[in-house]
Amino acid sequence: MSHYVVTGGAGFIGSQIVRALACAGARKIVVIDNLLTGHEANLEEVRARIDFQRADIRCYEEIAPLIRGAAVVFHEAAIPSVPRSIDDPVPSHEINIDGTFNVLRAAREGRAGRVVYAASSSAYGDTEVLPKVECMPPNPKSPYALQKLVGEYYCGVFAGVWGLQTVALRYFNVYGPRQDPSSPYSGVLSIFLRCAIERRAPVIFGDGEQSRDFTFVEDVAELNLKAASAKNVSGRMYNAGNGGRITLNQAWRLVQELEGISIAPEYGPPRAGDVRDSQADVTAAVRDLGHAPRFSFEEGMRRTLEWYRQQR
Repeated sequence: MSHYVVTGGAGFIGSQIVRALACAGARKIVVIDNLLTGHEANLEEVRARIDFQRADIRCYEEIAPLIRGAAVVFHEAAIPSVPRSIDDPVPSHEINIDGTFNVLRAAREGRAGRVVYAASSSAYGDTEVLPKVECMPPNPKSPYALQKLVGEYYCGVFAGVWGLQTVALRYFNVYGPRQDPSSPYSGVLSIFLRCAIERRAPVIFGDGEQSRDFTFVEDVAELNLKAASAKNVSGRMYNAGNGGRITLNQAWRLVQELEGISIAPEYGPPRAGDVRDSQADVTAAVRDLGHAPRFSFEEGMRRTLEWYRQQR
């Protein structure tokens, strides 16, 4: 198993999977990315070891030859934003649903070995009970959450009907180096860190007591590689979190401590589609995939802040 494809491989999480594959000695790594949200600079240190293809998963004819014969396809390409899916739902639908169908179709028709799909914990919606476990009924609150859930269902159907091996990983608020803080749709921690470095107050939507299971990107990449080779897991979905829970107020306090500043945040109205609290039960991922997160929230934030400082 030495031929891998990473869709969205120039993105934040996809590029980390590419680096993990390179470190593991993968012979052939094909990166598919249309650079809508990804950046070739994310692949700079591994550029000589990959085959970068600027292609769009919305176009089956472009991606089918690139996926044919792959041992594993890591499907990371998406517009990964709840607010953006509300503000501009058509591109999100086309990429997150139609594009995912194209990737699965290309994998089946091209006799790929397995597809590891980047699902989202947003599919759970708000739940009365925490942590969130895979058997809970989904309750998506946004177009993005629904789109990623449809991708899960398609993975299950392709596995059950056509025998394509699939594994879906529900990500829980992934953070780390290379996450782009420049967009209003960016992850909250990347925005916090940029605000700290620039000595300005972040805007927290809501009261700041909403909580998230923040997961360091290296742990997520390692779990993807484990899901690629795990036995007897085809057609299943797993939580890809840390199992902890941090409020946004706590996160901003930590950022201030790490940067040695004291700046009160500004608070705005809650955003439509946002989940109040999120925490993963990782029992199944530990049991079946060997999930073993290595980074505490503080250590992950320390490493991420150092990367942002270097970029300045």
